[in-house]
Amino acid sequence: MTATARTLDTFPSVRLPSQSGGLPVEVVLIAQIGIGAGSPLIASTAALQRGHDTFVDALDEPSARIGGADFQRGDATSLYSFVVGAEGHPFHRHAGHRVFTAISGSGGALLRFSTASQDGIDADPQAFLRALRHVEIPPDCLFTVRFGGGTWHQFLPRDAAAGHPALFALSCHTNELGGELDAEQRRRVLANEADIPALTELLPESVVALLAASDARDVPTITLSLTAATTSLRGRFCARTRGLSGRLRRALGRWRRPVGFLADSGAPPVVELTEPPPQSLLWRQFGDTFTHQDSFALEIDAAELPAASASQLLAGLLDGFLESRPTGVSRLMGLRNVLVKPLGLRTSPLGCPVSSLLNDAPQRFAGRFPVLEQAIDADDRRAQVVLGADDKHLRFRSCAGVEILPNGKVRFTLGTRVRNRNLFGAVYMRLIDRTHRRYVAPAMLSMAVGHVLGAQAPTRTAAAAFAWGDAR
Repeated sequence: MTATARTLDTFPSVRLPSQSGGLPVEVVLIAQIGIGAGSPLIASTAALQRGHDTFVDALDEPSARIGGADFQRGDATSLYSFVVGAEGHPFHRHAGHRVFTAISGSGGALLRFSTASQDGIDADPQAFLRALRHVEIPPDCLFTVRFGGGTWHQFLPRDAAAGHPALFALSCHTNELGGELDAEQRRRVLANEADIPALTELLPESVVALLAASDARDVPTITLSLTAATTSLRGRFCARTRGLSGRLRRALGRWRRPVGFLADSGAPPVVELTEPPPQSLLWRQFGDTFTHQDSFALEIDAAELPAASASQLLAGLLDGFLESRPTGVSRLMGLRNVLVKPLGLRTSPLGCPVSSLLNDAPQRFAGRFPVLEQAIDADDRRAQVVLGADDKHLRFRSCAGVEILPNGKVRFTLGTRVRNRNLFGAVYMRLIDRTHRRYVAPAMLSMAVGHVLGAQAPTRTAAAAFAWGDAR
């Protein structure tokens, strides 16, 4: 089929009337991003999506529910992310209304829609083909799509041989209970257990076979573009350049793992104390011969924490030191290890205050954490352990503690004492003191407390505390 391109003064868009009497399909092209930016953007976003708690990989459409409905407060909307890769995904439909915003890959995207009714398809499967329409999206573009429940749709790369993903999208389900849901789908939605695969109905195999035997070139197609018509010499050159650039940028992007950060000024602050808490085991370390001392505390409402005793919370804190390490601290320790290894000093991937958790020790707290000393009050409202090691240039002892306070708060503490053994130890502590106080110790305590908070349903406080140590 041939077509004549028209020049527009606004967003290129198409509105496809529904042949079954439902809502039309609306596609609007918004903007074109950097040359070759679509495919690497999709790759990095797909990696972050895989780390989400609700991630599901099914029907060639990896997805995650990043915002659930809240029916008790009258909110029936949900928000999903999904990716359609280089192979596309199968024709399918959903009961409810859909609105999504997407980025196309660096090879462009082909959107296929059929608004044939189920009764029409049952009576004559050819009705599906008669209602079939294609919309082509150019490479590296931001666009929106809106259609009613029951609309059959399939998304593919515009050039199947190019190896680029079709698109990444943020999809709004405007009413998660909308449309003709079956009993199981409705149960899952009300229980906030729904996902895209559970809300999807695939095209019957008989129609799939009919579609495979048809010629896509016979399907009415509308091509949207910006900057230049896709059929022009400039348009073809642009598409080729974006495809090549997208492959290169995606290949280079594999060298860097995508990560996210969160900073919240309302996060519980880590406070530096002028001295260790009165009953801290740190008071018993090195007597009056220590040459460095610091102590930090972070208080959390007990209601934010899993119902547990002080010893259980302390076990979670120690586990947090091992499992939730601030990236910045790990990088600083990596640099330190490289610099001091030729001198024969101890090396560890953990921040120094708790590095001995990877060593052996005479005692085991909670049956698994190596410690030099431990203490748990009779009512288990205060628990603490002493960590530490001796090195050529200094000796250090750290005290990690948890106290359940009468005011409904729980105080987590981390303090350290150091005794220098020689001049090099004194110089070493002088060099690292500011970084240790301003970043290393507070970040480690905050991230470890965030790990404890993560043991129950996530809350704003949990997310903020977890993020504080690495983003501030």
